[in-house]
Amino acid sequence: MVELNDRVAVITGAASGFGRELAKACATHGMRLVLADIQEAGLSETVALLPPNVECMTALCDVSDADAVDRLADKAYERFGNVEVLFNNAGILTTGSLWKSTPSEWHRVMSINVMGVANGVMSFVPRMLESGRAAHIVNTASLAGLVSTPEFGVYTASKHAVVALTECLYHELMEAESLIGVSLLCPAWVSTGLADRGTLSSESAQDDDHENDALELARAAMGASRVTAADVAAMALTAVRENRFYVITHKKSLNGVKLRMEDILLGRSPTVFHR
Repeated sequence: MVELNDRVAVITGAASGFGRELAKACATHGMRLVLADIQEAGLSETVALLPPNVECMTALCDVSDADAVDRLADKAYERFGNVEVLFNNAGILTTGSLWKSTPSEWHRVMSINVMGVANGVMSFVPRMLESGRAAHIVNTASLAGLVSTPEFGVYTASKHAVVALTECLYHELMEAESLIGVSLLCPAWVSTGLADRGTLSSESAQDDDHENDALELARAAMGASRVTAADVAAMALTAVRENRFYVITHKKSLNGVKLRMEDILLGRSPTVFHR
């Protein structure tokens, strides 16, 4: 999909972080926007940052609720008649040792990070296929979906699932000879506020030095990153225009991916990658 002007983009998690920057980037390309999140105030703040001439609608939507995502699709198609780009972007972060995680923590992370993407695919892809028009889907995973990071086990497992889901989606849409492109967005540490608002390990992290250290490490890495959320959004839009699948925002992080692949191919035990 080369032309973005006047196309319709649906963005989940649009109240902050990558979602907000994606909205701003799409607006600069003249796209019409459907912005979804569970945070109404944050959505309003995002809209306030857009150019006044951008055609935009907002919707409160919990992406872990399949019916809610169906309603989001209904509203988008009712308003604009079609959706050309879907950003399955909503996500949350959690830290802590796996043996201290809880069933409720697993359920919440998987329901948002994995099922949020799956629900977007199930609600929008059939409509995109039916339209017969060129479209594109961008699923936000993470570098954590390509490597394994101690103390981020639940989050990492969810992002590995998003990577596999997105690769399968690409193959299936290719086999269907569809006009729908797919991109997998894998940012490393970027300051988005996720580490400040998204941690769910409250049942254990408050009294565990290792888990607090992991979160502080994440915050420090985000603060030190030279790549901004706006940079990531620009990379994602470029991938849509160029129909590129893998979007790796931090090229040095590929060293960690290479190390993991070598561990697998050589039969070694997993090596910790220090960015």
